[in-house]
Amino acid sequence: MLIVMDKTASEAEIAAVVAKIEALGYTAQTIPGGERMAIGILRNPGPVDPALFIDLPGVIEAIPVSRSYKLVSREMKRENSIIVLPQGVKIGGGHFVVMAGPCAVESELQAFTIARAVKAAGAQVFRGGAFKPRTSPYSYQGLEEEGLKILARVRDEIGLPVITEAIDHYSLDLVEQYADIIQIGARNMQNFSLLRRAGQARKPVLLKRGMSATLDEFFMAAEYILAEGNTQVILCERGIRGIGAHARNTLDLAAIPYVKKESHLPIIADPSHAAGRRLLVPPLARGAVAVGADGLIIEVHHDPIHALSDGPQSLYPEQFAALMRDIQTLRPGQWL
Repeated sequence: MLIVMDKTASEAEIAAVVAKIEALGYTAQTIPGGERMAIGILRNPGPVDPALFIDLPGVIEAIPVSRSYKLVSREMKRENSIIVLPQGVKIGGGHFVVMAGPCAVESELQAFTIARAVKAAGAQVFRGGAFKPRTSPYSYQGLEEEGLKILARVRDEIGLPVITEAIDHYSLDLVEQYADIIQIGARNMQNFSLLRRAGQARKPVLLKRGMSATLDEFFMAAEYILAEGNTQVILCERGIRGIGAHARNTLDLAAIPYVKKESHLPIIADPSHAAGRRLLVPPLARGAVAVGADGLIIEVHHDPIHALSDGPQSLYPEQFAALMRDIQTLRPGQWL
């Protein structure tokens, strides 16, 4: 249930509603809005009687929430959520962001070379994996903490905030210390213990959709993070299992406008992992922009033939620069 407070409601009136919810054994979650304060009721085992709250001072209405993903749903929050990074980069609510960089951090020289190139082309966030969950145990697994230190130096010297993936509790502790955005990959979308830990972090979290996950499952995974108190969640459509060998996965473009209808959270697209092939990345990226994505996360490498991870799907810097010109044509006036 969503308790909507009058815009003139006092702190004491809001506190009284919270106390009433907690006295019933439920959890209260305050949800500030542009014109109103709302209070969500969580962890109730069944329907809540609106009459318990409607006559309390400062309460305008009590609205039953039908979605199981309460905090993620627009029923709970109508306004678009906007994620603001310390460097001033905004994501969502009409603010479009491009995150770009290599699949994996391989060396300081490699990271700085690519970071300079993507920043010059207009990227606002640098991506790079320090911990790499790989299908084969013999594949490159990343530089781990040394990779995180390189990312931190990129942020400090190049001026781009950084995003990198956490694969377990140990790595999430480190990623939270070094990065600006914590990424939870597709393989971990339903790692509920890790999602709860991400919900306790004080950094934004980018959550990728699982390869076989329905949108309801995707929303419920995000709900785990929000339920722990972290409201800074970015959803990412990265492709689902498809048929045939023409692409690694199928980028579900229909998911993007549907997510924007159902949820207030920003959603970006990852055409690189969906495609698996360099040729397909630019058209898929343009398609994601056209259907309303709030941003893109794209793999770029200055020497993809010798990349230690995902070289075939990484754009050359000049290809990325050309794509950025296309994006700026599709989304004029929506950049920092």
